[in-house]
Amino acid sequence: MLEIVAETLRATIAVGLILAGILAILIWVKNLTRKLSAMRLFIQIVSVAVIFLGLIIGPFGLDQWAYLGTAPRDIVVGTNILGSPYPDGLTVPTFSCYYASGRTATCVVWQLQSYLFPDYATSNVYLTTGIERLAIATGFLVIFSLIFGRFLCGWICPFGLYMDLLTRLRKALKIKHWTLSERTNEMLKQSRYLIIAAFLILSFILGMNAIAGIELVSESELGRYLEIPFCQVCPAKPLFVLVESGLGYMDIDYALSRTIGDFALTGWYLTSINIVILGIVTVGSFMVRRLWCRICPLGGLIAIFSRFGPFKRLSPIKITKVEEKCTKCGICKRVCPPQVTDVYEEKGGDVTVSDCILCFRCVEMCPYEGCLKVEVAGKPIYKSKNWLNEEE
Repeated sequence: MLEIVAETLRATIAVGLILAGILAILIWVKNLTRKLSAMRLFIQIVSVAVIFLGLIIGPFGLDQWAYLGTAPRDIVVGTNILGSPYPDGLTVPTFSCYYASGRTATCVVWQLQSYLFPDYATSNVYLTTGIERLAIATGFLVIFSLIFGRFLCGWICPFGLYMDLLTRLRKALKIKHWTLSERTNEMLKQSRYLIIAAFLILSFILGMNAIAGIELVSESELGRYLEIPFCQVCPAKPLFVLVESGLGYMDIDYALSRTIGDFALTGWYLTSINIVILGIVTVGSFMVRRLWCRICPLGGLIAIFSRFGPFKRLSPIKITKVEEKCTKCGICKRVCPPQVTDVYEEKGGDVTVSDCILCFRCVEMCPYEGCLKVEVAGKPIYKSKNWLNEEE
């Protein structure tokens, strides 16, 4: 009973502090071109602490996962879906890494791969089949994508926060960012669908024994080295492990020891390939704003179910434009982190596209009153302000 009271009190204090932080930003940040950005940064940081690192949600120091560190390893949300055991927890379409100590949700890319792989599809840890878990993971992906679209990319994703902090560091050092050509940017955006296809095809090949009883690749050959293929190259995976190890919530020695064969090829927690890719993406994101967002396969999956075909009409979060108020000043195009140009090029109406991460920086920076608006379910909740007017 005392433990429940303590948990409730901790949660109440945490919520109170978060609300106080939001209120403080609304009151004290006067610059109209920075108020929303400050709010977004605050929400990103809180999301990382609460959702992805488990630094607020307890209990902590669970004995069964003591070898991983002091943060909980299996305190996840949604471990029972409609009466079916779902031990890996709620599927979230952001990089909520499965391997990190203290997670409270799980990355959908990990789930889509692992539930096809024989070890996970037939494991006695689960009471549901791999196909059932795949259906649940896909269902959550579709639901979250339809409701939030890429809002999760702009406001919640921890790797997005990492790239935004790199951008802030570059600005503090007064280094100008690189702007990619439209052709290069388009090639990067199309590459995310190739990445999606590659990791899903590999997962199906490796999982055919569990799916159809046909072993195309044996575990003694390449199977173990390609298990959950995207996670072997994902730049977010080593970032999570290294950050939690640095904070003392994860045992780095244990993470390094859990390798399969050659460390350069694969491992459960860290691989040299992971670390090299993280280094490349870090340098690239320092010079090119939100570089990973342009090739992120998870962003591509969200886009498929939120901004294409009939799905676009169902997505409640939109950016709309009033054509008569637009002077083609080009500010919206210049300030967009992933270099989306549709807000500038489209005449009016709904200007949200699959590449937009819904950070609303274009709305915040537009200097014409009501030219751009953020709408949720058809209701405007935020609009551009005439910040050029000193009296505003």
